[in-house]
Amino acid sequence: MGLLLTDIVDALGGSLEGAAPGLRIEGIAPLDSAGPAELSFLNNQRYQAQLAQSRAACVIVAPALRAQALERGAAIVTDEPYLYFARLTQLWARAQGQAAQPGIHPSAVVHPDAQVDASASIGPLCVVEQGAVIGAQTVLASRVSVGARCRIGARCIIHPGVVIGADGFGFAPHQGEWVKIAQLGAVRIGDDVEIGANTCIDRGALDDTVIEDGVKLDNLIQIAHNVHIGRHTAMAGCSAVAGSTHIGAHCQIAGAASIIGHLRIADHVHVSTNTVVTHSINRPGHYTGVFPMDDNAQWEKNAATLRQLYRLRERVKALEHLCKNTTPPRPQ
Repeated sequence: MGLLLTDIVDALGGSLEGAAPGLRIEGIAPLDSAGPAELSFLNNQRYQAQLAQSRAACVIVAPALRAQALERGAAIVTDEPYLYFARLTQLWARAQGQAAQPGIHPSAVVHPDAQVDASASIGPLCVVEQGAVIGAQTVLASRVSVGARCRIGARCIIHPGVVIGADGFGFAPHQGEWVKIAQLGAVRIGDDVEIGANTCIDRGALDDTVIEDGVKLDNLIQIAHNVHIGRHTAMAGCSAVAGSTHIGAHCQIAGAASIIGHLRIADHVHVSTNTVVTHSINRPGHYTGVFPMDDNAQWEKNAATLRQLYRLRERVKALEHLCKNTTPPRPQ
């Protein structure tokens, strides 16, 4: 079951040019592999060479590539091809019946005191505990666990194996043993949040752990107790945030990055992959730090020296310049 190109444009906008009336699309595919009944898109200039050779029935392009696209066939011209492609995938999933259906799977366990919106979808083997709240049009895939009193907003997508509201890692040392600190808070998740498979978000010790609207979390992420993540921040796979850290809005945390506890990260901060954030970041920007493992005392000495490296470099350059411009004394 496909879609007419005209129906796609009616739903998503854009300018359809060079297409025969009634052209039906049977699939969406990359430029280099798309067939004559499939729709593709070009967003990156690096792939322009593939455009002329593409067999796609139609290609989504920006206005700057309109003429080049029409030389080979039909095109949908739009200011933001990648955004158009994203919305197209959603339209396609709905048309193909891939969207989750409202309701609670028979194998799911939902506490009688939990509140699940009638339009939400609760998948196989999910657990929704006492006092939890699931918002409208939110989808819990299989084996999702939502702890007591945790709240999930509207239009969220929670992928398989996610655990929301397990106890935070809190223990007090006593005579060589550990005494558990009961985790009395919960987790509050806003609207339009997506959480990848097997990610864990711990409940707060006293106050709640908070994930604001529009946050996107990849697979296998650890969010510790009392973390606060600002709206529309995105975190890639295997990243981790320790307890009580506050991350601002519109941040990007790359894969395997780690942020230690009790820090504050400003809005619009980009942290590179494998970076370990050990102090608060107060200004927007792109931050990177990858340093080899060593004996801790030696590592601290090297790290302290590294922070002075640029200043030392400038001093060496100044000394070299001075030596080149100084006339050596004449022999007596």
